[in-house]
Amino acid sequence: MATLEIRGLSVGYGPVRSLRDVSLDVPAGAITAVLGGNGAGKTTLLRAVSRTLGFHRATGTGTVRFDGHRLDGLPPARVVAAGVVQVPEGRQVFARMTVADNLRAGALGARGGRRASAGALARVHELFPVLAQRAHQRAGLLSGGEQQMLAMGRALMARPRLLLLDEPSLGLAPLMAARIAETVREINAAGTSVLLVEQNAAMALRLASTAYVLEVGEITLEGPADELAASDEVRRRYLGVVDETAAGTDRPAGSVRTLSRWSA
Repeated sequence: MATLEIRGLSVGYGPVRSLRDVSLDVPAGAITAVLGGNGAGKTTLLRAVSRTLGFHRATGTGTVRFDGHRLDGLPPARVVAAGVVQVPEGRQVFARMTVADNLRAGALGARGGRRASAGALARVHELFPVLAQRAHQRAGLLSGGEQQMLAMGRALMARPRLLLLDEPSLGLAPLMAARIAETVREINAAGTSVLLVEQNAAMALRLASTAYVLEVGEITLEGPADELAASDEVRRRYLGVVDETAAGTDRPAGSVRTLSRWSA
């Protein structure tokens, strides 16, 4: 059963179309990855789910359902209350606030009240001990990796059932990116579904069970993550592996493929 179902999603920023008829599922308890380069529409996809398109003067059509209930049409606070929380690209922590205050902000409007927030904070400190150690430090003084931890911790304070992660490895050193990836795995193992948007295809495909490739606003490829990781086209386009026999076999424009339909 899919926790998140997106059907026929199209989004525009004025006359510019960012997404065109996108449909995808995030199964309950799974990590689902969306790969693509800059400008593919990955961030717009997450904004459509979190209902924050209006903050960016974008409009969309299509349906977004979470546990069978429609999210499209809800204000962002209601989406968070329903259990869907986004970690934005570039961290976007409150730089002048302390680490502790950033985490408290994440609990505003969350389900479960004060006792649940205390439990969420304990879990965040378990996942990211440095946030407990630097609780009274201004967030803007943290390193990039620590700010990413804080952004994820702030989202977890809302006790999400679905976590939307936008480029969590962006700008991080390889060792820190690996630590973030392992934490994503831990969060998922504890029962939180994850929709992961990443340019780091190797990391995303290792974490995910299912993956989609988004190019210029359209889904062009989808399938089990391990099969995508082994496919010539994904290896060439996103993993930097050149297969001379496949180099001249670009797909026809407008086609959408699953692995079973084109890799045999």
